[in-house]
Parts: sequence; C-alpha cells; structure tokens
Amino acid sequence: MARILVIGGGPAGISAALYARRGGLDVTVFTKGTGALAKAERIENYYGLPEAVSGEQLNRQGLDGARRIGVDLVEAEVVGVGMDDTWSRFVVSTAAGTWDGDAVILAAGASRIVPPLPGVRELEGRGVSYCAVCDAFFYRQKTVAVLGSGAYALHEAEALLPHAAAVYLLTDGREPDVAVPPSLRVVTDRLASLEGAQDSPARVRAVTFADGRSLSLDGLFIALGTAGSTDLARKMGAQVQGNRVCVDAATMATNVPGLYAAGDCTGGLLQVVKAAYEGALAGLSALKYVRDREKAAQSREGGSHARTDGAD
Repeated sequence: MARILVIGGGPAGISAALYARRGGLDVTVFTKGTGALAKAERIENYYGLPEAVSGEQLNRQGLDGARRIGVDLVEAEVVGVGMDDTWSRFVVSTAAGTWDGDAVILAAGASRIVPPLPGVRELEGRGVSYCAVCDAFFYRQKTVAVLGSGAYALHEAEALLPHAAAVYLLTDGREPDVAVPPSLRVVTDRLASLEGAQDSPARVRAVTFADGRSLSLDGLFIALGTAGSTDLARKMGAQVQGNRVCVDAATMATNVPGLYAAGDCTGGLLQVVKAAYEGALAGLSALKYVRDREKAAQSREGGSHARTDGAD
C-alpha cells in the first residue's frame, strides 16, 4: 500500500495524517516529542472546546485520535529528507533509521535557530550556511565547521566530509549528544565571535574562541537544535523565503512534486485553526497525488499488456 510520511506531530501534521489515512493510505508521522502546542498554557477560542484546555492535553488527544485510526507514530528526530536511488520514492532519515514513502508532508514548524554569535548574521550567504547538502559542493578541499552538538549537526557534518578538506564540529561549550566518527574534529570550547576577511564583500575567515584562540575557516554551517521544516525543504530543493516554505495556497504543494508543507512553516497566522486547515489540505492533496500516480502506473501497464496481446 502507498505510504505518506508526515514530519511533525502537531495540529498540521496530525490533521494531514487523519485525512490521508481516512483516504486509505498508510501514514507514518514522525514526532520528536513535545512541540510548540504542548508548551501552550491554555487553548481557547477553538471550535468544539467549551472551556480552555492545556496545549499538552490537546496535543495528546490529537495523537490518540491518530493512533485510533491506524496512523503509525514514530518518536524520532528527523535529520534529512531525500530520494531513493531510483528517484521514485522519498526517504526520511532519522537518528533511529530511515523510512521510505510516496509523498512527504512537512509540518515540523519553522525553527531556524540563529545563534547570538557576533558576525553570524553579517556573514550569512558569505560563508555562513544553514544547509550542508545545498552548499557542500562549494567547499571542496576547504576547511569548514558545523555549529551544533546533536544528531542534526552530525548529519550536516557527514554531508560535508566527502567534499571538505577538514570538518570541525563546534559545540560551543557542550559535550556532543551523539557518537562522533574519528573523521570529524570536535571542539567543545566556548565561542566568542565569527570573523570575516577584510576584502569586500567580507567572507568567513575564522572563528574566535572565548580564550582568544582562533580557528581559520572557509565556511560555517549552523545546525543548532533540530531540523525544522524550512531546513528540510531547503535540502530537497524546495523554494523557501526567509523562514517560510513557499507553497500553493490551494494544495499546500511545494515546487517539488510529492512534497507538501503545512502549519507554522508556511508563515501567516500562527494558530491551531490555521495549522489544522492547512494540514487537512496537505493530506488531501498528497492523497490525490499518490492516487494519480497509481492510476498513471496502471494505465501504462494496461497499455503494455495490450501491445503484447496484439503483437504478431
């Protein structure tokens, strides 16, 4: 049976999963645990709630409803989205393994953490990047670093290793949360600033540590926390604008066939009602996309049989 992979277990992701599952597809939802909704103290002014409920309660009820109709819930951090070797199926990579599916819905919020490190914002696009898969090619045989200490940072660093001459993992005072391979150089010292070269426009030249030492760099990749929908969309070549994934408002489709986005990551009103609506649209659109592909495949097979049967 065809499968849809939904990244995010909040109102947008669960609404998408409900509609796709009711349409007869297998659905897997990836959730990394407590999200923005679960942190909300109270939810009110929402249809069907006569009194305010906690965000945690509403989140739990949403997950329970999805489980009841057969949605598969996987609690794992998603670190990447790509395609298989045949470029016919999506592959979602997590810290716990990989899953493949016929369509993907991004509903993991829009978290893009910009560190308060002097020099980072000034050098964005000039050596500071938020997507290793996108930009690794430009750093062939150069020295780069990834800022972060978790599974997402490790995934970004591993994408750089085949291209760069040297890759550092800068944890800014934290111990790595994951096992780091020997090919990756870990520096746990606190950071003070990111320095640019004196040419115009300035590019990343070095990172300075709190003790005054410096490390020469050609590029710095930011991978703090976990990957949000915008990060994952960018890896797939989907169009993004700032911290927003660009979608067709009628279908929630990105410019990548089979890839949809819903909820906070599309911008606009950051409310449960908007996220649920967009999730429903994304789920129905992904369902139609998968069914249309199945019909097209059956049509091709039918035509092939007809030519065979009619052959002399």
